Amino acid sequence: MNKHANLTHWAERVDLAAAFRWTVKLNLHEAVSNHFSLAVNDDGSRFLINPNGRHFGRITASSLLELDANDPETMNRPDAPDPTAWGLHGSIHRALPHARCLMHVHSIHATVLASLADSRLPAIDQNTAIFYNRHVVDEHYGGMAFGDEGARCAQMLRDPKITTMVMGNHGVLVIGRTVAETFNRLTYFERAAETYIRALQTGKPLRVLPDEIAEKTAQEWEDYPGYADAHLREIKALLDEEAPAYAS
Repeated sequence: MNKHANLTHWAERVDLAAAFRWTVKLNLHEAVSNHFSLAVNDDGSRFLINPNGRHFGRITASSLLELDANDPETMNRPDAPDPTAWGLHGSIHRALPHARCLMHVHSIHATVLASLADSRLPAIDQNTAIFYNRHVVDEHYGGMAFGDEGARCAQMLRDPKITTMVMGNHGVLVIGRTVAETFNRLTYFERAAETYIRALQTGKPLRVLPDEIAEKTAQEWEDYPGYADAHLREIKALLDEEAPAYAS
């Protein structure tokens, strides 16, 4: 008998749990903070998210909470989520149905970028070009992402073309249609931020791509057939061999 038979959206839970576990492998996590969420209904108001105070390395498919973004009693329930998770992710899922999956981290290079006076990511190589005209910089950090701050951030992501928010003085928030797409984008953003920062450290002039080539490359990444799905599939295959408890 399947002890998890009463849990909904099992395949989505497994995908999200795999993303949490691999985030630890890549050292993009931070203590027991930061959050990933995934909408599971058409208007995006119901979503899965990590439980409060659980390390990413211990997340399992069955441990994920399923919340209703429109339920005012959410924070009064015994298994209430972290209040900043509710403030940020709840606000975005409530306001933006196209933002199906959200991943927010304080990864090292993305946060270094968010700490610069100019936090824009220029297209200086094939990977940074992924985010050409597809990221926004939040210039008005207002403290931890409780209610009003989360709602303010949601307004900056209204344009469906914007997939990434560099949260000035904070970290990064990436959105996508699926766990695979969003996690692939998150890992590439961290690598792109590292490339840019290391390029700055040389003190030499940057080789910035022309606008038309940067846009062409960004579109080619978006049209790359099955790339993100293959990435997550291989991550799950590795976890199935090394740490299969993620899917329990």
